[in-house]
Amino acid sequence: MSTLEELISRAKLLLSDGHSPSQIADELSLSMETVTWLLTQQKGAEVPKDVHIDWTIVSQNPALLEDAALMLTEHFQSSMSHKDLEACPDSGYADVVVGIALSGIPLATIIALHENLKIGVYFPAKHSTGQTPVGSISGNFAPVAGERCVIVDDVITSGKTLREVVGYIRRHGGNPIAIWTLFDKRGISDMEGVPVFSLFRISRLD
Repeated sequence: MSTLEELISRAKLLLSDGHSPSQIADELSLSMETVTWLLTQQKGAEVPKDVHIDWTIVSQNPALLEDAALMLTEHFQSSMSHKDLEACPDSGYADVVVGIALSGIPLATIIALHENLKIGVYFPAKHSTGQTPVGSISGNFAPVAGERCVIVDDVITSGKTLREVVGYIRRHGGNPIAIWTLFDKRGISDMEGVPVFSLFRISRLD
């Protein structure tokens, strides 16, 4: 998917299939502002400045997905100083890997498996269908209370979801120690005091 026309067609198809604009934004790794424009294309409205990231070649191939997840782990560990590593308890640097639904879940699962950590799943407020949307940690997976948590997602678009999950973990007694993501479209190195480790930083040059 490389042309604007293809993005518009894909966004409208997802909408017709019953997806909400926030779900479409997740699916296409675009901001809500961009998705709104794709769906309406109001005359005179300025085209949002955004970058579409299509990483399906990796995400649909388990071997490549595993490679990507392990690169996140190596990037984090190589970025930590020896002093930081020595300060970690014998059990390691974290207790729970929290995957943000949807694309963060398979990455977090692979990381948790290789690092012998527990897996948590976070559903952002934008996925909630209630009158007052709220985010939540799934009760079917690891809780975050009293745990050191690494948060994992695929793309940082606006940073809103990451801010939300960091706040949720802290309010529920957890300690978010790092955020790992494949692509960062905002150039964020820190979110609410939590360091961000991204494999790729995407910049748009006009």
